[in-house]
Amino acid sequence: MLVTKDGEVDFACAPDFDSPGVFAGLLGEGGGGFSVRPTAWDTTHQYYLPSSAVLATRFSSRRGCLEVLDGMVPEEALPDDDAEAGPGRRPLLVRLVRVLDGEQEVVVDCRPGFDWGRAPHEAEAVDGGVRFRAGEEQLVLRSSHPLEVEDGAARGRVLLRKGEALALVLHWGELAPEEGGEVGREEAQRLLDATHAYWRDWVRRSSYRGRWREIVHRSAITLKLLTYAPTGAVVAAGTTSLPEEVGGARNWDYRYAWLRDAAFTTFALMTLGFPDETDAFLAWLEERMAAAGDEGLLPVYTVRGERPPDEEVLEHLGGYAGSRPVRTGNAAYAQRQLDSYGEVMDSIYLYNKVRPISWDIWTQVVEMLDWLADHAADPDAGLWESRGEPRRNTYSQVMVWVAFERALRVSRQRGLPAPRQKWEACADAAYRRVQEEGLDPRTGGYRVSAGSDQLDASLLMLPLVKFAGPTDPRFAATLEALRDELVVDCLVRRYPTDGTDGLDGGEGYFVACSFWYAEALSSAGRLQEAEEVFEKTLRFSNHLGLFAEEVSATGHQTGNFPQALSHLALISAAVHLDRELGGSA
Repeated sequence: MLVTKDGEVDFACAPDFDSPGVFAGLLGEGGGGFSVRPTAWDTTHQYYLPSSAVLATRFSSRRGCLEVLDGMVPEEALPDDDAEAGPGRRPLLVRLVRVLDGEQEVVVDCRPGFDWGRAPHEAEAVDGGVRFRAGEEQLVLRSSHPLEVEDGAARGRVLLRKGEALALVLHWGELAPEEGGEVGREEAQRLLDATHAYWRDWVRRSSYRGRWREIVHRSAITLKLLTYAPTGAVVAAGTTSLPEEVGGARNWDYRYAWLRDAAFTTFALMTLGFPDETDAFLAWLEERMAAAGDEGLLPVYTVRGERPPDEEVLEHLGGYAGSRPVRTGNAAYAQRQLDSYGEVMDSIYLYNKVRPISWDIWTQVVEMLDWLADHAADPDAGLWESRGEPRRNTYSQVMVWVAFERALRVSRQRGLPAPRQKWEACADAAYRRVQEEGLDPRTGGYRVSAGSDQLDASLLMLPLVKFAGPTDPRFAATLEALRDELVVDCLVRRYPTDGTDGLDGGEGYFVACSFWYAEALSSAGRLQEAEEVFEKTLRFSNHLGLFAEEVSATGHQTGNFPQALSHLALISAAVHLDRELGGSA
């Protein structure tokens, strides 16, 4: 759920991350929105409450100062009697408007757009608020002040003076009779206090005490917000179709759980001392491995572990800043992405160092690697999900090596039975393919794939996964070539967008690659350069410390938002750089 600096919820899907949008004004007129703001103001400031996901938007003018607090209430934050009271008890959103000084006239305008604004709905006044209904789906907005129904929207206008408040609670689904009625300021404040306390308690569990603690913990909270609590799945981003280039067509739906991103995320959270989230992900992953068929694991799933829907273009939405098409669904599920197996196995290996994996998971690992052994040398779409011709990607082969090498480590450390000779042969073969096919004679470093002369920023990961030493001549040559061809100051492009990825148009600089670059420099002992790249990249976050997928040539954030890969790469780089600088991480 995204809230603008002028108090509008302009992107929200319900009830799940990958459900149809109910507020999607961010993607075009008619998508719906939910605004709460004064009639006039001079300045706005927006910030999170300390160590929390509760958002504050402050409006100031000569008439006074007003603050809107927004919180999505985790089920774990509710008292037992609330959590078990009924399906509508847990609010989708709590909004509390408080006048801190002077007086302000506040305007409320809630106009949902069910199914991305395609489904007609009815709005009717109910006790203490307004109910919106589109077929079997419904929202209920409860309020402390009267609201009127107008053109399918709930609207209200109220004059508040210093010390007074307006409370709004939005519920998804049908409320039981005892759950409805007018909402008081005390109820809204109690829910927000419980939400704030939940996040403060969660952050206190962090073991990280190094430099950049505030931004590291903000990134950790962001990753937690991108986690689907009922299953443990982690989505790649909270939005769909925010363009990689404004006006371009590289607009994708990232509201799904990529194995790669989820594995990286659990590694980042585990590094900071949050093993419970990894427990949940491993349980979800075990179910995916058990259900894998002859085609192996899918690279991406819905949050409930199903195949994502096919791509659909929402023709009625004009797109963010006119960037079309607006897409839902993601066809990447049909691709072969061999690197996912390495990232998954690396996360299992690291988890096993903290909490020994079960026999059931190990048997699934063995079956997974049996499949990978048969397909290890296959061409694939790679880390960046190229829509061009599949090729034998260097990074994918590195991660094939990681998959077998990490599994061998777990087997030896735990004495777990495994076809070790077979795995050793697979690991050796993948390693040789990289060294023999992945070398670029032009630079003396690695290249994106066999037969190509392109560079690829994913090669920055080689020392981070222990494939190559950070000062190894081949990697050193790769680092220098990347700096000359893909790096502008601290910003890093993924690869040249020359059409070989099967797509038209360009894109921005990839945020995660900048943090990988900083970590690679740090590993190579170039600490001053690494710290400078890291610090400069931090300056491209938004006012809340959040990152999208990319940064444009003009310095604006582009792509889906917030992006898990950006934040987990930040965490990894911060932890590594702090350690190299002599910190306590």
